[in-house]
Amino acid sequence: MLNTTKIKSDFPIFKNQLNLTYLDSTATSLKPQSVIDKLNEYYTQYSSNIFRGLYPISQKATEEHEATREIVTKFIGAKHPEEVIFTKNTSESLNLLMYTLGDKIVQKDDNVIISIAEHHSNFVPWQMLCLKKEAEFRVLGINKEGTVKLDELEQQVDSRTKIIALTYISNVLGTVNPIEKIVKIAKKKNPNVIIIIDAAQAAPHLKLEVRKLGADFVAFSSHKMLGPTGVGILWGKKELFEEMPPFMFGGEMIEKVSVEKTTFDKLPHKFEAGTPAIGEIIALKEAVKYLEKIGLKNIEKHEKELTNYALERLNNEFGNDFQVIGPNDYKLKTGIIAFVFKDYHPHDIADILGNQGICIRAGHHCAAPLHEKANISASSRMSFYLYNNQEDVEKIINGLKKVDQILKMGFHERSTNSKFKQPCC
Repeated sequence: MLNTTKIKSDFPIFKNQLNLTYLDSTATSLKPQSVIDKLNEYYTQYSSNIFRGLYPISQKATEEHEATREIVTKFIGAKHPEEVIFTKNTSESLNLLMYTLGDKIVQKDDNVIISIAEHHSNFVPWQMLCLKKEAEFRVLGINKEGTVKLDELEQQVDSRTKIIALTYISNVLGTVNPIEKIVKIAKKKNPNVIIIIDAAQAAPHLKLEVRKLGADFVAFSSHKMLGPTGVGILWGKKELFEEMPPFMFGGEMIEKVSVEKTTFDKLPHKFEAGTPAIGEIIALKEAVKYLEKIGLKNIEKHEKELTNYALERLNNEFGNDFQVIGPNDYKLKTGIIAFVFKDYHPHDIADILGNQGICIRAGHHCAAPLHEKANISASSRMSFYLYNNQEDVEKIINGLKKVDQILKMGFHERSTNSKFKQPCC
């Protein structure tokens, strides 16, 4: 397993929160000092807008910004830097595709295919598009391994299937869809179908090679892979991007404007209207460097070993009182364990654990259709990353014992302030 003592020393939050057991990296990851330093470097040394400034600090900011694009291109195995578009997050990337590509190619009586396990960001946009276009919204089921039913996929794809949008890794089940196999099946049935992959949970945890996957578009987020918030990455095939209209209009995406006509800039700028999150994009490169230094294969191996340990310990400790949502086999999962504990409400569980410095997620995790299919309204979710270890597993076990002690007495009153939204995503 990874040397988590050394890794944790790179994350200042652990020095400032001495009692912290962070098990919510699926929602957002913690940030190493190198990322924080790079963000600070931009704001203190060359804070300026990019591309248009002819003065040195603007040129420096532009170089740093575009260096991130180059590093991300290599990180995901893309061919051209201009195929990497910076957005605000994965949700914006998927909506960009819905409003530009989807609105253009989906017509009445066509169909779009997704799965029941999708995050709302990859479910609702396509649902809304199909309602608008009077197209069919086809929802694939999942098998006992927690992945898309391939036989059902093969049956559902036809000549009128325009888009297939699927998650790489479920943010609830932690299961990994066989994307290469899915692409081959779908493209064999309909060579013109566009395949979009939500890789928000994949990019931080396993080696992402977009060209090898065979999909047409892949979306993920900086903040789940040790980088700053406010940055999404959308990779797509260059020829498809060139055919698509812009998503937004404004500064930087314009080639020429006159009263009579406006023409748009080349890729990637055509899809990057307005001032971006410059400092955050610049700092993302440090997150990529950090992940590459540790090694994605090493991270994946570490998470599997830790998930195996956690499942064994939790099942041995609590038996049938601890029910995993999805498969109970670590070989079929990444470091995500969604669960139901006795008949206790997930919000109560998360609240009591939170008071012990243990951070988990509670709710439907922005995957309400999946929870509805499983006949539960909500679940609790712990998720592991490169800074977690067996000690964290023991802490949550002890924390759940305290949850049981408190809730079986019936005296707990949630401390969550009502002005906050119920946890979900």
